[in-house]
Amino acid sequence: MDGTETNRRNCAKMEQQMLDSGGNQSGSKDRVTLKKEIGLLSACAIIIGNIIGSGIFISPKGVLDHAGSVGFSLIVWVLGGGICALGSLCYAELGVTIPKSGGDYSYVTEIFGGLVGFLLLWSAVLIMYPTTLAVIALTFSNYVLQPAFPNCLPPFIATRLLSTACVMFLTWVNCSSVRWGTRIQDIFTVGKLLALVLIIVVGMIQIAKGHYDALEPQTAFEFIKDPSVGQIALAFLQASFAYSGWNFLNYVTEEVVEPRKNLPRAIYISIPLVTLVYTLTNIAYFSSMSPQELLESNAVAVTFGEKLLGVFSWVMPISVALSTFGGINGYLFTSSRLCFSGAREGHLPYLLAMIHLKSCTPIPALLVCCTATIVILCIGDTHNLINYVSFINYLSYGVTIAGLLYYRWKKPKLVRPIKVNLLVPCSYLVFWAVLLGFSLYSEPVVCGMGLVIMLTGVPIYFIGVQWKNKPHWISSAVERVTYLGQRLFYVVFPQDDPSEIQPLTEKSEL
Repeated sequence: MDGTETNRRNCAKMEQQMLDSGGNQSGSKDRVTLKKEIGLLSACAIIIGNIIGSGIFISPKGVLDHAGSVGFSLIVWVLGGGICALGSLCYAELGVTIPKSGGDYSYVTEIFGGLVGFLLLWSAVLIMYPTTLAVIALTFSNYVLQPAFPNCLPPFIATRLLSTACVMFLTWVNCSSVRWGTRIQDIFTVGKLLALVLIIVVGMIQIAKGHYDALEPQTAFEFIKDPSVGQIALAFLQASFAYSGWNFLNYVTEEVVEPRKNLPRAIYISIPLVTLVYTLTNIAYFSSMSPQELLESNAVAVTFGEKLLGVFSWVMPISVALSTFGGINGYLFTSSRLCFSGAREGHLPYLLAMIHLKSCTPIPALLVCCTATIVILCIGDTHNLINYVSFINYLSYGVTIAGLLYYRWKKPKLVRPIKVNLLVPCSYLVFWAVLLGFSLYSEPVVCGMGLVIMLTGVPIYFIGVQWKNKPHWISSAVERVTYLGQRLFYVVFPQDDPSEIQPLTEKSEL
């Protein structure tokens, strides 16, 4: 995290040596930049593919448990999608106003400065994304291995080894080609939607046959236990885990074709579609399972398949495995761009801001994400880490959307291709404040640990980023590691396209 100009100059010399030695065989002066290969379809696939991971197959149990009734759990799913829609509208404005890759981190850094941005980056790189990737990878391995261990849980070592192999394989794919990564995302997103469509169609057939006792109004709102505001807040947090990923297209803005058009279009298409699919999927679950059966199930989709699909019940574990495989790919693709953006701002080692000279992929950043995920997989119990992640996630959303309001006040004359009504961010922030407040009240230790994890970044920021006059031996060591990394991975700093990544200009006075 040494931000000296000497380090940049040495890296630039290394780049020139690599270009002169054959990296640019044609002798042309084509710029080495991130490739723009994400069209509207791939943009929608990234949003949908990141949202639909393991959550919709696992979270219905938690939402029902905390909501207390079938009817209220369905309301939570609909409102959860509505809240994501409000947040995504705000992110659409930020994405076209500050068109940089990095999502929340880039916006907060631009608006509030380095320290706040670094704290978001620190918590995301340290625990948020590695934990989420580890959880999705473990879900994948558990479902793949389930047929081999029908009467017991798969062995601990087997699930970790398969999860690690899956993460490493997809890291290799994303290091090799941006196009390969996006094509995998496209294909597996279609597979996810087909799996959920199967559940919905079978559920609708059940309802048409008259199997909808749990959905009748007089029984749907019979509370299993007395509701409380704290429990309702926790139900929304559970739903938010299933909806997480709605902002991930903003992490790869610089690789989107015509981002000022396709970013908002993809958001407008994807969020309503996922909300509709999630709500209908939960209705389908209740067409075949009583609330008690759903609460007792460790894998809702598998239980659903066993009850209704008969000899074809194997389709559900495979569908969940494919869904989570695509989710791992999407998280790797987007979270590596967060490391890339942080390094470009000088908040992480400069090596992570470099891309391969030929494939134009951020190989060092991808390898860091892969390594951090494998470390989390080796820790063992990830249950508490998931709770910390949910709290930090929601905290970062609120800070980012509050930044939108502050940026409106700070730069009122800035040209904004999209400018949402002020009621949109204000409504989101009201919901956000209520949800976090009651979450703190209900789970003070979990939320407190989430804050502690984030605040450990404060001394790291002042030592690693703000301390400019470091001893010579530290600067030399950083330069040596960067040099060796460039030689090993054949990477250089990308050359930015000012027309794509610079914030828009302010309106001139008439």
